[in-house]
Amino acid sequence: MNKRVARRGFLASGAAVGVGALVSACTSNEPAAAPSSAAPQAAAAGTDNDKPGTAVTIGFSAPAADHGWIAAIAKNAEAQAKQYSDVTFKPVEPTNDINQQISAVESLIQAKVSALVILPNDGEQLNQVARKAMDAGIPVINLDRVFPDKLSYRTWIGGDNYGMGVAAGHYIGKKLKDKGVANPVILEIQGIATLPLTQDRSKGFADALKTYGFSVTAQQDAKFTVESGTQVASNLLQAHKKIDAIWNHDDDQGIGVLAAIKEANRNEFFMVGGAGSANAMRDIQAGSGVLEATVTYSPTMASSAIKIARLIAQGKGLSDLVENQVPQSITLASETITKENAEKYLPLGFES
Repeated sequence: MNKRVARRGFLASGAAVGVGALVSACTSNEPAAAPSSAAPQAAAAGTDNDKPGTAVTIGFSAPAADHGWIAAIAKNAEAQAKQYSDVTFKPVEPTNDINQQISAVESLIQAKVSALVILPNDGEQLNQVARKAMDAGIPVINLDRVFPDKLSYRTWIGGDNYGMGVAAGHYIGKKLKDKGVANPVILEIQGIATLPLTQDRSKGFADALKTYGFSVTAQQDAKFTVESGTQVASNLLQAHKKIDAIWNHDDDQGIGVLAAIKEANRNEFFMVGGAGSANAMRDIQAGSGVLEATVTYSPTMASSAIKIARLIAQGKGLSDLVENQVPQSITLASETITKENAEKYLPLGFES
């Protein structure tokens, strides 16, 4: 990703709701409901985790913001940290260079931060430095791209990549089945093919399509960039004179995909996007093009990661859970956004 993707900035409202339903519900100061007679034990009353507590420093490292989704990740994290008077937010220079990110994380370890939130360029290649942080007693909150060694992170939080594929597959499969289409031409435009998250998305998509008796006709990766999106879509459009449906993994690269479709003057198919960008939602609302839906992979997970890092560093748990500690992994749901519900999700969208 060498060229910066044009973007108009992240919706300010996204930061306010960026904690997501999961964590905002878990920090309520409302008392727990009375247990039924069948309950084995009563849960402790909830506590207000947002009240100021022990002062903590949270280090943050992520790839360079040359992509709308990554830009929103960084902005969400910073905005969430600013909500707490007891948090010092210590980000390092974002980079797409593996060695530079390793060095940046090492500097945070040397600074003895209270907790680390890391979205690695590549989980496998940054696994060792994350383990170094954990061994030094610094809890690592692994965001999105997972470290293969569970000893390298205290908690992982991210989207449901397999679920994204399943959601897209069901939308496409059901629509084609309902239309009575036999042997449909279904194209898949991936992000970065070598990433486990991409492979999970593709597997979910294939598995869901299989339940309808369908399969992917052709698959190509577009590396999460607008330029590659345009090039890959152009190639696929030229290779397939008739298409029934396209699933594009990423709404940022989808700008390029849609540009290629418009240039080719093709509209015999429908398309499903991925991640849930604001511009994709607006296109879906307008209903004037081939994009009919997108499946969520919200960058609000970064807001939740900061919340979780703070709780772990302060020795707190999620107050709506009976357990005393934050869970080891949190997977956010992948939801399907269509014209009918786009207005509800638009405040969570990010600008590509």
